[in-house]
Amino acid sequence: MDALVPNDLWAVVEPLLPPEPEKPKGGRPRASDRAALAGIILVLRSGMQWKHLPRSEVGCSGKTSWRRLGTWQAAGVWAALHRVMLEQLQDARALDWSRAARDSASLPAKKGLCNGPEPDGSG
Repeated sequence: MDALVPNDLWAVVEPLLPPEPEKPKGGRPRASDRAALAGIILVLRSGMQWKHLPRSEVGCSGKTSWRRLGTWQAAGVWAALHRVMLEQLQDARALDWSRAARDSASLPAKKGLCNGPEPDGSG
């Protein structure tokens, strides 16, 4: 598991994760977040199906990793991790912003000039 989630990566990810939900009725112990992250990374790296995730290698089932992926997405963990990693790279002067591009979804559309009706008769 340490090969998939090294200590330096875990130190960045762990504070971003939501707290473990309460279990008022008890139940079996929850799989560790680090094991779930290892499962997520292994599936995304290899392209294997969640059901084929080797529990013995990562410490939890594919179903558990898949559920945490969704839970963490809903909690904004991945967006926060992206921001933190960009900040760390920027602090280390390891980003080359001259190669950055903006996606059209992040920019408002240009409205154009309003100088009369369009040839097709619209606005």
